[in-house]
Amino acid sequence: MIKITKLKYRVAGGFVVLLLLFLTLIVAHFTVTERQRVRHERVTQRIDVARDTNRAVLQYMTDAETGIRGFQITGDTGFLEPYLSGRAGAFSALQRLDAQPLDDETARLQRIERLAAEDWLYGYAIPIVNAGVADADPARALRGKDLFDHLRTANADVFAAVESYEEGAGADARDSSQLAALFFAGLATLVVLAGLGLAMLHQRHLLVPLEHIRQTLRRLADGDLAARVVPSGPGELRAVAGALNELAAETGRLLSAEQARVARIELRQAVTHELQESEDPAATAERIAGMIGTTLGAASVHSRITIQAGVPLGANWPPGAGPLDESIVEQARSCAPGGSLRPAGLPGAIAVPLSGDAGCPPGLICVVRPDRPEWSEEERRLLIGLAREIDHAAHQERLRLRQTRLINELRVLDEQKDVFVATVTHELRTPLTSILGYSEMLSEDDEHRRGLSPAQARGVGAILRNAHRLEATVADLLLLDRSVERIGAQVPVDLARLVREVHATLGVAARAKGLECALTTEPAWVRGDAVQLERAVRNLLDNAVKFTAPGGHLDCRLDCVGERAVVTVSDTGIGIPADDVPGLFTPFHRAANAMDQAVQGNGLGLAIVRTIVSDHGGTITATSELGRGSTFTMTLPLILNRLAEPSRSGRG
Repeated sequence: MIKITKLKYRVAGGFVVLLLLFLTLIVAHFTVTERQRVRHERVTQRIDVARDTNRAVLQYMTDAETGIRGFQITGDTGFLEPYLSGRAGAFSALQRLDAQPLDDETARLQRIERLAAEDWLYGYAIPIVNAGVADADPARALRGKDLFDHLRTANADVFAAVESYEEGAGADARDSSQLAALFFAGLATLVVLAGLGLAMLHQRHLLVPLEHIRQTLRRLADGDLAARVVPSGPGELRAVAGALNELAAETGRLLSAEQARVARIELRQAVTHELQESEDPAATAERIAGMIGTTLGAASVHSRITIQAGVPLGANWPPGAGPLDESIVEQARSCAPGGSLRPAGLPGAIAVPLSGDAGCPPGLICVVRPDRPEWSEEERRLLIGLAREIDHAAHQERLRLRQTRLINELRVLDEQKDVFVATVTHELRTPLTSILGYSEMLSEDDEHRRGLSPAQARGVGAILRNAHRLEATVADLLLLDRSVERIGAQVPVDLARLVREVHATLGVAARAKGLECALTTEPAWVRGDAVQLERAVRNLLDNAVKFTAPGGHLDCRLDCVGERAVVTVSDTGIGIPADDVPGLFTPFHRAANAMDQAVQGNGLGLAIVRTIVSDHGGTITATSELGRGSTFTMTLPLILNRLAEPSRSGRG
């Protein structure tokens, strides 16, 4: 192991050195190149600035000289404007030149240029401007020309100095690039030499011995178990060759054990298949016991398991074998599932416990083999694995039986709920009709209303309001009743008009609360029951108004997206807790914060919306953030070809 580790470190070290050299080459090349580029760009930028600024100095001074000459000839003060702007621009440009000189020589020449500009200004231009009158004195004009020619010469000298600096900088950049190229060439040569050295090392110490080992392995794989490796190469590979020879010698011994292992694998697969395919637990237990006994050469196999509470299943193989002693069962139950034990009082036996659960006590598998009392570790693991498979199958069967029982109980409860709702709604409608009729008669008939005191009139009004509220609740329950037809004839419905009408109806209540309402619609036609669709939209908008505090904002949109009409109702209300969002569309479900704030409602509005939308082939979803508001999105199938539809009222 130590030798192999040394070889591993040697090979890994060679590759690490080669990799480090290669990475050094890349990083150095990138770093040096980037620095040269940045330096070149910086120098080029400074040269360009100096050249452009010097050119600007001459241009500004030329403008100033032109203005002075025009004023000197004509006496027109209008010519002094370019003089003034040129003088200011020239001195501003000269200051920029002085702030960032390229080198000492350009700085000296820039100072000379500034002095030449000042000589022209103070010796020629400023006296003329201060005089305020035209002066055509040839001598003065000749002096001004000489001074300006001196300025031009100084400006040209600065240009020449910039060009000279640029040539010097270019030469320095070329020299630097050549040095960098030489450095990178040397480093690349070092990388190549290191790679060649590593390749030669591998060829001599690894590849030849490894090829011999590969050929020997190929012979062994082809069935030549007599093939052996001749040790050669470094000590590490000789150790590998010795280990390979030992492995080849061991292979023959393992073949017989492999055959037994294959038989055990086939047994496990057969047991798994039997557990998955069989529907008779008792017959399955008998067949599995026979498979285990035949494969392991057992004298008898006993199993105990309970699928249903109070109905234990037992199997004894062969058929004439007697039952297992209860003391053995108790010993097995003392062992935790996933283990095994050798029961006392039963020579050559091994028992593996099976788990149980509520109502189903633990079981076991007990295999008895007196002629071969020693059990190998592979056989013990096989029995534990089989017990795990049987445990899993039994657990799944128990879950299936319990699920079936729960489904039946839930179905009965659902049917009882439907009967209860239908009975309650039927029994409430008749007395409600009487209450509404008499209450309306008392409140609307003048003769009866005059005979009531104010307190009695208020009481009749309260009875009428609550009776109407109860009537609406009964109507909601009837709509949710699956035994009642919930929608009428489906006709083309102008959904945009419907949304606008509902929005206008509820707008009064929204404005009374001080809510800001927004409405956006697109033309959209759907097929359905206009009355029920209006009810769904009304419920959504009514909830938005109800749960939004004064000063809030409501937004209702109708868009056409592909083949769907999308109605979106958003508000800035109290929002819905995240735990309550999944149950929003369940009948009688109310959010916790709505109940805490005592907001009236019976929890049927959104369930009715979902029922109506589902009956029309649509969907309804909700998103909300507590304290920030909610958004409900309702989608319905569009009538894509409105012209092909019969001509009917958009309100059904």
